[in-house]
Formats: sequence, structure tokens, C-alpha cells
Amino acid sequence: MNIDTVTDLTSETLYVIIKTSAPLLLISLIIGLAISIFQTVTSIQEQTLTFVPKVLGIFVGIMILGHWMLNNMVGFMTELWADFSLYVR
Repeated sequence: MNIDTVTDLTSETLYVIIKTSAPLLLISLIIGLAISIFQTVTSIQEQTLTFVPKVLGIFVGIMILGHWMLNNMVGFMTELWADFSLYVR
């Protein structure tokens, strides 16, 4: 296994991680931003106010996107294990 193979494998792994986690991170970001704007407008400075909406948003996001996320990871792992003989050399 040469350095180019390791670099390509690392690059593809990071791409799959980012592609899989990005939707849930964006959901959390949007909910947090909306709650922050609400807190600023109403002058409510409760630190725990953002926790429950974010947890519910992430839960709904996993329910909606979970199948796609799992297929994405399983496809990558299947491809990785199919080429395992190339990595052992």
C-alpha cells in the first residue's frame, strides 16, 4: 500500500463523514440560530432553551434522513471491504 492509496482512502473517508453528518449539523445550526434570534428579541437569556428544540430537530432529522445516512455508510464500507486485498499488500 503506497502513499497515494492511503491519501485517496483518507480523502474518500473524510468526504463520506462530511456528507453523512452535514444534514444533521445544518439542522442543529438552523434551530440554534432561530432560538438565538428569539432570545435576543425577547430578552430571554435561558441557556437551556436551545437544548430541547435541537434534540427534537436532530431526532426528526435522523428519522427522515437515517435511511440515506445508513445506506451511505454501508455503501462506503462495502466498497472498502471489497478492495481489502489491495490494502493488505
